[in-house]
Parts: sequence; structure tokens; C-alpha cells
Amino acid sequence: MFTEHTLESAPAASRKSMEATIRHLGRLTSPVARLATSPHLLDGFLKLNALFEQSTLAPVPREVVVMTVAATNECHVCVAMHAGRLHELGADDEMVAALRERRALAVPELEAVRRFALAVLAKAGGVEEEAVKDFLSYGYTEQNALEVVLGIGTYTLSTFANRLTGASI
Repeated sequence: MFTEHTLESAPAASRKSMEATIRHLGRLTSPVARLATSPHLLDGFLKLNALFEQSTLAPVPREVVVMTVAATNECHVCVAMHAGRLHELGADDEMVAALRERRALAVPELEAVRRFALAVLAKAGGVEEEAVKDFLSYGYTEQNALEVVLGIGTYTLSTFANRLTGASI
């Protein structure tokens, strides 16, 4: 239903972001090609993602947030892409499978991130004080808690758009 744009067919305002994606990944992905229909959504996602990547959350906990959102929202594209990213970061098959299947993680500090992200999602941010205290008890900070919210927002946008546009892996 949605156009999978090339650099030539995309709106002019999307081309810079598309070119940046090609430079970064070596190719144009289906999600980016479809999100290009809306330069505002494409640029917004890429900017939010860049901010999330620069956050104080370490790479693996960031990917736990992404996979938690992707699995919850049933975005096969994000699950596949970020499973690959987790493997690149050294995650084992069991951890990736647990995230895909929405199961608890064996590493307590990472399970704390997953639980906190699920609580934020379930309560639209209105999590109980105990959930925040639990997250903080694993060495995370209040800044990290807000960065989890940034990741959830970024990847809610991505997963919804990917599902709406029918993006492929």
C-alpha cells in the first residue's frame, strides 16, 4: 500500500536522510524507503534515534529497550534488525530469543531494564514508585529512566510506522 521509495522517487525533503542512511548502513532499508513518504516522520525518527544512541544507557540496555518495544508492538522488522544488533554486541541466542518471546532475561541488570520498559509502556509512564526504585537499585539513574522513555517513544514511532507501511526486513 505504501511506496518503497528510491532516492529518485522520494520527496526531495527525504533524500538527505535517505543518503545518510545509505552511508551509515551501506544500503537503503525498506523502513527508511517507506518512511520517506513523510520527510517529517523520517527525519523525526532518525533524529530521535540519534539522541537515544547518544544517551547514557549502554548499548545492550538500549537494545533491550528497543527489542521490548518491538516485541510488544509486534514489529517484525525492528525485531529482526535489532536481534542482529544484539548479536553484534555479543548477546547470545538465548537472550535474543527471550526478548523476541517476551520472556524474562537471565542477566538481572538487563531484566531490570526490560521490566521497567514494560511498566512504562503498560502505565503510559505512570509507573509506581516501587518500579522506579527497582530499576534504580540495579545501578541505573534517574537520567537512565528518562532515556528509557526516549527509547520507548522513538521505537513506538518506528514500530507503528513500519507496521502501517508494511515495511519488510
